Amino acid sequence: VASLVSLDAPPTITPPAEPVVVTQSDEDFQPYVTAVVVGTHVRFPNQDKVAHHVFSLSKPKKFDIPRYRGEPKEAILFDQPGVVSLGCNIHDWMSAYIVVLATPHFAKSGADGLVSLAGVPAGRYRLEILHPRVKAMVTRDVVLIPTDVATQVISVTLGVDRRIRRAPESGAGGYK
Repeated sequence: VASLVSLDAPPTITPPAEPVVVTQSDEDFQPYVTAVVVGTHVRFPNQDKVAHHVFSLSKPKKFDIPRYRGEPKEAILFDQPGVVSLGCNIHDWMSAYIVVLATPHFAKSGADGLVSLAGVPAGRYRLEILHPRVKAMVTRDVVLIPTDVATQVISVTLGVDRRIRRAPESGAGGYK
């Protein structure tokens, strides 16, 4: 996730009216990384035939949704910026991340690692790059020039930990 945090003025942040969805399917979270603004509600529907127990012990948002199937009763409010690690208390291999941002200027990278941020006003910003397999946030101060036509390219290379995070195929370990 790449974001631009204004160094000139506090941003106006409007959370979405509807909750964002992080689904549990095939004993995994989908998507693996979700980026939201502060004040966003997130739902965790379980589409598996087995029960899940979703939780986080992360400082920005600690929560616990005890073992359930289907739709949990309430969406969770993410009201503090930071990275929230998700887990399932029943299936140890299940993990995902919610990146909670205090800026409306952000995007997730595609499979190619590229991010495009459009419609960002000219000004001074701190570029923040978060990746679940990089231990520290990468930051860089940037200045966006006023233009209607040009594209500014900022290149950052991350040293990503490429260890496998997934457990064996669905049903392994007798969890069905």
